[in-house]
Amino acid sequence: MPLSSLPASLLDGAALAVTIIVFAVLWHLKRSRKAGFGMRVIIATVLGIVLGIIAAGHTTYVAVAGTVWSQVMSAVVVPLLLFSVIASITNLGESVRLRSIATRTVMLLLLNTLTASLLTLALAVVFHVGRGFRYELPQDYTAREVPGIVDTVTGLFPSNLIGDWASNRIVPVVLFALLVAVAYNAVAADEAGRALVRPFKAFVDAGNAVMAKMTQIIVGFTPYAVVSLIASAVSSSDVTTLLPLLLVLVVAYLAMSMQLFLVQPLLLAAFTRLHPMPFFKAFWPAGVVAFTSESSIGTIPVTVRQLRSAGVDDDVASFVAGLGANLGMPGCAGVWPMLLAVFAVNAQGLQYTPAQYAFLVMLTLLVSIGTVGVPGTATITATSLFAAAGLPVAFIALVQPISQIADMGRTALNVAGAANTAVIVAATERRLDMDAYHALRAVADDDDRTVSGIDAGASDSLSLRSVAQAPVAADAAVDGMTDTSGATRAAPDALGSAAPARVPAGATAAVNLLGFTPAAALADDDLCGLR
Repeated sequence: MPLSSLPASLLDGAALAVTIIVFAVLWHLKRSRKAGFGMRVIIATVLGIVLGIIAAGHTTYVAVAGTVWSQVMSAVVVPLLLFSVIASITNLGESVRLRSIATRTVMLLLLNTLTASLLTLALAVVFHVGRGFRYELPQDYTAREVPGIVDTVTGLFPSNLIGDWASNRIVPVVLFALLVAVAYNAVAADEAGRALVRPFKAFVDAGNAVMAKMTQIIVGFTPYAVVSLIASAVSSSDVTTLLPLLLVLVVAYLAMSMQLFLVQPLLLAAFTRLHPMPFFKAFWPAGVVAFTSESSIGTIPVTVRQLRSAGVDDDVASFVAGLGANLGMPGCAGVWPMLLAVFAVNAQGLQYTPAQYAFLVMLTLLVSIGTVGVPGTATITATSLFAAAGLPVAFIALVQPISQIADMGRTALNVAGAANTAVIVAATERRLDMDAYHALRAVADDDDRTVSGIDAGASDSLSLRSVAQAPVAADAAVDGMTDTSGATRAAPDALGSAAPARVPAGATAAVNLLGFTPAAALADDDLCGLR
């Protein structure tokens, strides 16, 4: 009897049974410690693809695990965000240091978007994307509303914290937390002020540790979610709807691959002289989660975890990874809107001059800044670009069949850009553990750390890891800081004072265990594709 003749409910149940067996295998690998977190994610990816092919069209029950994981991860975002942002900024301490880290982060994130836009433009022009494409613009397409600049700016600021929380307006919540943290630093500027706010700091650090531990528990289920999400995505794919837009999809992934594996490593090497291979080794699990879940909310904790394993200071990792979820997204704000714009230009047979293409690049960068914090980033930036350039917005609807597949790569590239920026910022700010980056010394896994993050070797709530000097060109004149073993004479602690030359064996950063933070989530419309 052919399988197609069996009841659909029976096939759905069989797919669920196979999924449970796969989950059991993953659990055994974790229990027996035969495979680390990254390896389990890779295994989950392969098994998810196989399951999606075998159970094509029958993953109704299989998808439940991934859906539940995504919802639970989303539920912790706002409280985790509040505690983590306040803890991170109060740990950074001096406003000068905060300004330095923030400035470097913003500039590097925007540079990432600019290079992605230029690269996509070059590839789209070379491959003549859209030329000869037969189309009929949908008459019932309603363009996504692009907020005016005044509405965008005023909407970023908190008006009612509870209302913003309930409405999943994440950016106002983040700005409120930043304001609280800046106020704390101002009060704690002297000894009397520090004594006054010490209970508040203890509460924030305790809340941050509890929320971070909660996130670690949820992140631990990532391999199971990857199986569910990938199987569902593969099962629901319809190749016939993709054929007319295959070239657009190919160029999109070519541009994203070159940005990820060529441009970003060049930026890393140019600013820090670091070899990119350790970065990719550390980033891989976060990239898989981003690709399969298409969710920046679900990926940020994993990204911060992997950045920690690569030696990036906790506070820098959480700050940069979170900010990168809303600003300077090379996939959603660089590659996608530029590719669709060239597609529309060629499909209509328009002849653009180099100056007009340069104007498109400038507009792409501007709209990526002007839509910070607006849900549905890829669609909004594309709509803004089309409106500014006078292109028919309805063209955006034509690419809907490939939007979800492209969104996987867009999300992965966004997360990679933020992670790459975090490593550069940490290195240039001398907050990168070089031994950990080059895998000469292991950083304790979150699963092996205590809830407070303080073990016998840590002295207090502001202790830092040993920080080695990155070989940054701008800091070449600084000598005598690093010996041949990678030890440092002294590194600034969170308040700018000198830390011991080397943290004793077993010591770890005490606070902000998983440091999930700034501005990350795009609320309930986190996916940046048109859906």
